[in-house]
Order: sequence, then C-alpha cells, then structure tokens
Amino acid sequence: MAGPKDLDPSSSPRALLGAELRHARERKGLSQEELGRRLFVSGSFIGQLEAGTRRMQPEFARMLDEVLETGGFFTRNCRAAARSKYPEHFAEAAEAEARATEIRQYAPLLIPGLFQTPAYARAVFRAYEPTTPEEAIDELVRDRIARARILDDPTKPLLWSVIDEAALRRMVGGREVMTGALRHIVDLIRQGGAIVQVLPFGAGAHAAMEGSIKMMDFEDAPPLVYYEGVGTGRLEDDPATVRHRRFTFELLTACALSPETSLALIEAMAQDYAHEDHP
Repeated sequence: MAGPKDLDPSSSPRALLGAELRHARERKGLSQEELGRRLFVSGSFIGQLEAGTRRMQPEFARMLDEVLETGGFFTRNCRAAARSKYPEHFAEAAEAEARATEIRQYAPLLIPGLFQTPAYARAVFRAYEPTTPEEAIDELVRDRIARARILDDPTKPLLWSVIDEAALRRMVGGREVMTGALRHIVDLIRQGGAIVQVLPFGAGAHAAMEGSIKMMDFEDAPPLVYYEGVGTGRLEDDPATVRHRRFTFELLTACALSPETSLALIEAMAQDYAHEDHP
C-alpha cells in the first residue's frame, strides 16, 4: 500500500483533524497500531482517521486528547468535522465515497445513488418522506445528485455495480422517470463512467440475498465495507470482513449477466418503459 498522503489542513475540518492526529501521534513516537491498542481500535482505524476517510466521534476525540496530551484539541474540533449535509447514518460513508479510488456495490432494490437522475431521486425521497415540504425534498435531491460529481473528475474512481433486476423492474416515479433513469445508466456505461452488470431473476439464490453491499478502496487507507438498512448504516474495516465481502461481490459478478449483455438488457428495458410495454 502507498504511504500516507500529506493532507491539506485547510481543505476541510476533517483534513485538519487527520493532519493534527498524525502529527500528535508521531510526536509521541507511536505507530498507528500502538495508538489503536490504547484506544481499543485497530491500527487501520487510526490510519483512516488520519487519511480523513473516517469521521472522528466525540468519544474517540476525548481519548485521543488523553493519550496524546493535546489539551482538548480533538474534543473541541471534532464537532466541526462532523457537520454534514447527509443523514447521520450515511454521512461517513458518503464522505469516504468521495475519497475512494475504487467502489464496488451491489444494489438489490433501487438504482444506486451515484446513478440516479433528479426525477428518480425525487420519487425515492418522496416515498421515504411523504409529508416532507417540497423545499426539503429539493435539497435532498440536490445533495444526492451532487454526489455523482465524483464521476466527472479526471481521477474518478473505478465504479463497478451489480444491479439486481428487481431494481430495474420496480417502477419508481412512473414510466417516464424510469425511461430517463435507465437511459442515464446506459449513457454512463457508454461514456466509460461505470461497469454495470445486471443480476437477473433467473440467477436464483445468490450470495447477497440479505442486502446491499458497498466496498470502497483508497490510495492511502485500508478498504471499507458499508452496510445500509432502513434509516441505518455502518462502516466496517475488519480485514476478514472486507475479504469475505469482496468474495461475495466476486460471486455476484459470476452469477450476473456480462457487461455487454447487461447493457443490451437495460437499453431494451428503457425502450419497453418508453413504449409502455413494461410488464
């Protein structure tokens, strides 16, 4: 793995905390593993805090101040680094996603957020929150679409998605919305923005029937796995867990249609939606 990057402390509160944590740890003569043991976490977790891929929680900030004798610096500043426009259960994953060099995901129920059109995202949020004012829904949609800007960057991550056929067959927002959503995926594929495979109904039982998976790899930090449920989410960095989920994803790609066949299927489904032939 490449050595750690020098973060620009002015780029964000989290970058500031990461840079200061590395400085304070090295001043104490501690390795990431040694500091992790004192905080009852892994050395890789410390590395992710320093790289800015993990959010510093108040309890860790307090312990860091004690162990590194930093006079309350981390406790005072971790709240600023924790501010996010995303829901609390997803904020850390969204911020990690923006720093990832590779993203692999399985989406069982809906089109992944990085692929969503504004109309599709609006229909999803309205279903989640039917009584929320339109202005709040507008903000949620803007934030979701803004996440996809990482795909416009010259250093965009490798994005490899296995999308369950159920996510493409579920009519979210009506035929016109689904037509636009599927054509948007087609455009991303054709522009080289993503590798997409469809997991067809005909695949039967598979290795990820219990839910979605998102794996993220980084240049300067260990990989992460994100699990998401209804209103909940968690990041895992345990190496054995990451290896197991990577194997799960490999099994899914083996069961899924090839990228070429998947593209043809998505194009055909978009045509079906457009011409009202969708069952």
